[in-house]
Amino acid sequence: MKQNIGTIDQMIRIILAISVFILYKTGSITGVAAIILGILAIVFIITSLIGFCPLYLPLKISTIGKLK
Repeated sequence: MKQNIGTIDQMIRIILAISVFILYKTGSITGVAAIILGILAIVFIITSLIGFCPLYLPLKISTIGKLK
């Protein structure tokens, strides 16, 4: 697996995941929306930690070095 997520992309993903967590904890999102956004937040955290996004691969996207 070649890394395809740059530093800024990683930070944005982590910020979005934290935002979803805060929205859930404050009760702003519930039910199906909370489940879907929670799963998305977990995916964002995992992809940020490993630096690889499987969706970027078929689209031939890499944010390493592009977002500075």
